[in-house]
Amino acid sequence: MAGMATHVITGAGSGIGEAVARRLHERGDELVLHARNAGRAKELAAAFPGSKTLVGDLADPDRLSWAFSHQSLPDRVDSLVHSAGVIDLGPVGELTPRSWHHQLNVNLIAPAELTRHFLPQLRAARGHVVFVNSGSGLNAHGEWSAYAASKHGLRALANSLREEEHGNGVRVTSVYPGRTASPMQVRVHQQEGKEYDPAHWITPESVATTILMALDLPRDAEVHDLTVRPGR
Repeated sequence: MAGMATHVITGAGSGIGEAVARRLHERGDELVLHARNAGRAKELAAAFPGSKTLVGDLADPDRLSWAFSHQSLPDRVDSLVHSAGVIDLGPVGELTPRSWHHQLNVNLIAPAELTRHFLPQLRAARGHVVFVNSGSGLNAHGEWSAYAASKHGLRALANSLREEEHGNGVRVTSVYPGRTASPMQVRVHQQEGKEYDPAHWITPESVATTILMALDLPRDAEVHDLTVRPGR
């Protein structure tokens, strides 16, 4: 992306989203960082000086449109990076509708609603939508049903969006990282009752490198699906 590009990023507070935001910030791009509340927005603005923030609760996608209508949105959006996600493991026999709704809302319905909201700007800029998916978007293991369902759904969202918006010049990329050394991974290990060693997993920076590669590709190419696995 030549010149000053503007990126809307969810999940910029930690993990892959934070690594992507830092790299784009370092090179002087404009950032619009999504936060779930005003306190979090302040933290993000302090962490990335000069960036703008956008407040709305991804767990309540029905109200995102209302929340955004009370804030100033960017006129230009060159990329929308969906990196926020939640996870709650458990067997089908124990997961409650509340757990299902929470994961589907944050991981699938909110990205769809954010995309709908920014499509006019993305079309105008011939921009790029990046969905940070998961290995669970390709395979579902025991105890991972709700999370994997949300990520399988995210894959479907990306594939449909790509076909719909291709004629408008909007590129769509799904990234499927293996286990990444992030706060989410710490929670997963706690839920699995396993010891956590970040050295075993991919660094968020390595995944960020692949996302920037997709964003920076010349216009004649589009990365559809990118699987990133631990190299050791």
